[in-house]
Amino acid sequence: MLKSVFTAGTAILSVATALALAPASHAQSPTPVGQWELASGESRFEIFACQGGDELCATMTWLAEDLRDSETAAYLGTRVLDGAAPAGAGTWRGTVLYEGSSYSGRLTLDAPDTISLQGCQGIFCRTMELTRI
Repeated sequence: MLKSVFTAGTAILSVATALALAPASHAQSPTPVGQWELASGESRFEIFACQGGDELCATMTWLAEDLRDSETAAYLGTRVLDGAAPAGAGTWRGTVLYEGSSYSGRLTLDAPDTISLQGCQGIFCRTMELTRI
C-alpha cells in the first residue's frame, strides 16, 4: 500500500508540477491544453485554461485501479495545479501544492503530443513523460 501511495503521489506531484508550468493556449503553437496520460499508464490529467484564460490548471481525472485506495482516490477530480505561466520557448516553471507542501518544477513541451515533466523537492528531482490522449 505504501508503494501505491508513493507511486500515485509521485505521479500527482510530477504531473502537477509540470502542468503548473504549462503555457496559455495559442492557436498557432502547440499547447498542453487537453487530456494527458503518464507513459506508465498509471494516471490521467486534464490541463485547461483558468484564471481568466491567462494561466493553466490541471485536474487528476483517472487513476489505475491497482493504485486506488482511500488516500490516493481522494485526488481524483481535484485540482493538482492552480495557475501556470510560461518561462521561455517550450518551457514553463511553477509551484505545485501537494499534501500541503510546495514543489518546484519544469515542463518541457517536447512535441505537440509529448510533455517531459520534472518535479523537485530540494535536490531530489524526478522526470516523467506524458502523452496526449
